[in-house]
Amino acid sequence: MKFNLIYKSSVSACFELVNDTIYYSEKSYKIYLNGNVVKECDTNVFSVYDLNPDTNYEISTSLSDFKLAFKTDSETYAYTVKSFGAVGDGKTDDTASVQAALNCCPKGGRVVFEAGEYFLRPIMIKSDMTVEIKKGARLIATPNEADYPKIPGEFDDLNGKSVHFASWEGTPMECCQPFVTLYSANNVNIVGEGIIDGNGSAGDWWINPKNRRYGRPRLFFTHFSENVNLHGITGANGASWNFHPYFSKNVNFYNTKVQAPANSPNTDGLDPESCDGVNIIGMEFSVGDDAIAIKAGKSYMGMKYAIPADHHTIRNCKMQFAHGGVVLGSEMSGGVKNLTVERCLFVGTDRGLRIKTRRGRGKNAVIDGVLFEKVKMDGVKAPFVMNMFYFCDPDGKTEYVWSKEKLPVDDRTPRLGEFTFRDIECKNSGWCAGYFYGLPEQPISSVTLENVTVTYDASSEEGRPAMMTNAEVLKNAGFVFRNVDNVCLKNVDINGYVGEKIVLESVKSTKGV
Repeated sequence: MKFNLIYKSSVSACFELVNDTIYYSEKSYKIYLNGNVVKECDTNVFSVYDLNPDTNYEISTSLSDFKLAFKTDSETYAYTVKSFGAVGDGKTDDTASVQAALNCCPKGGRVVFEAGEYFLRPIMIKSDMTVEIKKGARLIATPNEADYPKIPGEFDDLNGKSVHFASWEGTPMECCQPFVTLYSANNVNIVGEGIIDGNGSAGDWWINPKNRRYGRPRLFFTHFSENVNLHGITGANGASWNFHPYFSKNVNFYNTKVQAPANSPNTDGLDPESCDGVNIIGMEFSVGDDAIAIKAGKSYMGMKYAIPADHHTIRNCKMQFAHGGVVLGSEMSGGVKNLTVERCLFVGTDRGLRIKTRRGRGKNAVIDGVLFEKVKMDGVKAPFVMNMFYFCDPDGKTEYVWSKEKLPVDDRTPRLGEFTFRDIECKNSGWCAGYFYGLPEQPISSVTLENVTVTYDASSEEGRPAMMTNAEVLKNAGFVFRNVDNVCLKNVDINGYVGEKIVLESVKSTKGV
């Protein structure tokens, strides 16, 4: 079986099997590096670490005779943070030493965290460098809010130009500095098998989270940065969102993990916001909120800057114990386009493929050109949800948001375009097979379901698939389409549903129904 090299740094490399399976390979296999076994694996994406810079290697697997030669990147210098006085005992404040090591790194150099626990206040990474967090190394965030500088949301600079540095759920707001930050940093690699730990449970970050003066710190944040790669790293226990690329380009996540307790508030796994070119390949999620949420600002931000989320690929990922597997919105006022989700596995998430918006998101809030294919779901309560009445925000439960009357289409009205869901298997579903609810004045343009199977868990509890005011409670229901212009079903098979198989209300055109 062939495989492709999808990423390499000076000390690591990531590969992806060429097959049609979802997340896992057909069987476990051994990985050979220059003819020597280095590990065993059972996933479609695999990696090797602790390589030497500027060195030729040959990689192969026990799946076939196929071999692939590659050469690691060169580098200028490499040194450890301990060379600058870091202790790594989990007690000593290593911030000054670590930041000095990062600041001093020459262009094209590598800063290494060896095995140990590094207790840190927020740190910043600059351009043109590699940060290697080795296996057994853990970067532990201080739990004390006083240790986090407050970053302004948006202001006019001395030249009268508007500049924004921090946002909370799509709105400029003064926030605690993220734990690890890239501000206008380009060509950065963060690699290794170590852990970036937000230490969220140690302080009061998760206690009364909505009643805070400042936005809680993200675990990892990029701000107007380009060509950023994370490979192998585990992000854990962020005070709020874990990975948050913001107004950045070409940000890639390879074979990384995100972990947070199921009851931890707002600990989304990965939320790219108004980014162009994000690859999320071979990731594993288990978090307290959405696993992946594609965003593009809320109302004001989307209308002022009109920067969409564009050219995103999500492939060979596993999402479990999250509110949503792959979510679009609800902060999507800049729009979302050119998104492909394929060969992903959802296990035990509340919702699978979820799109949420509401009146007020604005005329730039357009989601279109979206493809979901070759996906498996097991124990997902509502595999497909598209909700244009999402009741978030202080005004989320106002009549303007929840009204089912046909209101005027104006500059506040969002739009959902064409969506294709293809080659998807859903087992042990709960609330319903799918729930698609557009606005009466701006219906969802088109929903195509092709080669989709749904079965149910008869013992599942009832619930509300859509977070909207006066949402209906369902259990083992079929597909519900309301305010959708075109519905096309091709080879759609659902078994074990209760009530009507397909509900159609205010649907203009159907095919295969």
